[in-house]
Amino acid sequence: MPASSLSNNKRIAKNTIFLYFRTFLTMAISIFTSRIVLEALGVEDFGIYNIVGGFVAMFSLLSGSLTAASQRFISFELGKEKSNESRIFSITLTIHIILAAVIFILLESIGIWFLNSHMNINSTRLFAANCVFQCSIITFCINLLCIPYNALIIAHEKMNIFAYISIFEAMAKLIIVYLLFLFKESDKLIIYAILLLCISIIIRVIYSTYCNKKFSNCKFHYIKGLEYYKDILSFSGWNFIGSTAGILNTQGINVLINLFFGVTYNAARGLAEQVNTAINSFVLNFMTALNPQITKNYAANNFQYLITLINKGAKYSFFLFWIFSFPVMLETEYILNLWLVNVPTHTTTFVRYALVYTMCQALSQTLYTAMLATGKIKKYQIIVGSLSILAFPLAYVFFKLGYPPEYGYIASIILSIICLIARIILLLPMIPGFTFRLYFHEAILKILGVSAISTLCVIGIIKFIEKSIYNNNDFSHFIITILICSLISCICIYFIGLNKTERIFIKNKWDSKVTIHISKRKQK
Repeated sequence: MPASSLSNNKRIAKNTIFLYFRTFLTMAISIFTSRIVLEALGVEDFGIYNIVGGFVAMFSLLSGSLTAASQRFISFELGKEKSNESRIFSITLTIHIILAAVIFILLESIGIWFLNSHMNINSTRLFAANCVFQCSIITFCINLLCIPYNALIIAHEKMNIFAYISIFEAMAKLIIVYLLFLFKESDKLIIYAILLLCISIIIRVIYSTYCNKKFSNCKFHYIKGLEYYKDILSFSGWNFIGSTAGILNTQGINVLINLFFGVTYNAARGLAEQVNTAINSFVLNFMTALNPQITKNYAANNFQYLITLINKGAKYSFFLFWIFSFPVMLETEYILNLWLVNVPTHTTTFVRYALVYTMCQALSQTLYTAMLATGKIKKYQIIVGSLSILAFPLAYVFFKLGYPPEYGYIASIILSIICLIARIILLLPMIPGFTFRLYFHEAILKILGVSAISTLCVIGIIKFIEKSIYNNNDFSHFIITILICSLISCICIYFIGLNKTERIFIKNKWDSKVTIHISKRKQK
């Protein structure tokens, strides 16, 4: 392996470790705080916060395209021999400032009208919902202004900073949970929204302060001349289609569930998404560390290594998600009852469908990043974006026909698989050497083999021993299922998911670690 590729692999591994350290801690805090917040607010208020905050998040379809553009253009600039990242940073920040002002006006006009006239919220809680809405607007605009700074940190691959700031944010949210119980006579939903707003302001100050000190050549200054904004705005404009699809498939369907079924189901979906997000964060951490390398290698015309990153990145990201999600899918009901005091109806099925949808999406992550790296996204967004948007009207048709709320996820899963095929076909002519056969053999075939065989083996083993060893509702059932899932999944990944070269690499690493350990023991 070339020295540069080896160095890049080590950087990816190091950054992933930093992000995983962050994930384990923040996930533990998030799981604990979610239970307490649900208990403190109640199912109705928790559902109100989820749907109101989600409605504000719908407007991120205006910013989602710029988020991808910021990360792509800054990373691409760093991949060049001569870069001018200060200009790119200043342009992206200027665009985000203007966009924040536009979104603020839209939310304060159209948003307030829709909230008070169309949302399915009890009239006695409408004032609290409006307070949450105002806090959510300000929080959203503040987070929007953080995007260029986040993109700068990701492009420079300073993932340890993300870890530290995220840990601070998680600890601050833990303090909020404690404070909720001190305001006994106050409206806890309003207090919760205000405290979260305060955290957003503090995080915004930390990010900007760090970037101004660490990247002194990236001081913000206004760039005159529309020609400098043309590429980013054009890229963002076409990427807007994909951002619209993503928001409609998440927050849009969440609003449909509110309109057809009520806030209780929004609470259930909100909890399901928290579980899904917690598990998916392991994949996102890996992709956050991998994405800059994909963009930089495309900019450097290093296509052979780029194809390796695309194929293996898709495979590894799925395996990471599978190891954690598989036991959760089998023991969803027990985990939710162990975690929550009061489990809203449909939460169990919501969690399982959400995990399946994310599995389908995991296959497309490296393809999407590679497509953004090329900058040729017009045709891609017209085709894939248009297909993805169909999940929203499909969910509406399901609900209109009387199908249960789970069909919102089913609509997203169907379109996700169709979009995966479209992404592969569109990427073929853009990256020299990339073929469907190679991607299918290196990624999809391995993934199907691991998921199918591990599922059959685990279910077979559990069915064989559960009557004689443990009771279905016993804590031992949960522990043994987790152990069996983890062991079988790892075995299947090693023997089925990895190729011969990858197995030899792992074996050599293991032998090296064992040799060093034995040597140290002898020295003692």
